[in-house]
Amino acid sequence: MVEYRPEGRWTHLLPPDAAADLLDASLHADLAGAQVWLLSWLPAQGTPLHDHGTSAGAFAVVRGTLTERVVAAGRNGVRESAAELTSGRVRHFGAHYVHQVTNRDTEPAVSVHVYTPGLAWMNTYAVDGGTLLRTGTERAGVDW
Repeated sequence: MVEYRPEGRWTHLLPPDAAADLLDASLHADLAGAQVWLLSWLPAQGTPLHDHGTSAGAFAVVRGTLTERVVAAGRNGVRESAAELTSGRVRHFGAHYVHQVTNRDTEPAVSVHVYTPGLAWMNTYAVDGGTLLRTGTERAGVDW
């Protein structure tokens, strides 16, 4: 059940005119083509290892804890790292950033993701024998 609570809204904190004045004019064009996703994550739910095609962006954990695994291919093989991201943490990334996001906690989590330009496709990957292998491509309007 969803309950509307007008006193809980945050929009009164920053009037739209004031927000527009805070943004650099060149940023307006970038944001016009951006996509914003609000994702909920049940315990043990996660993504495959993937990139965001030619889109760059950022995501913020709003509630709970998410684990991000980052994989990068280099001359000396694959480098991997993992980090627990708690509420309030933000990660930014460029095009072709390969990662996997999972809720390893026992409680649900929520995150907000922004992509610019909007996502047209995402490649999926696997690590096999120290090599990063592309395993597929998911396309907007077809696979999601």
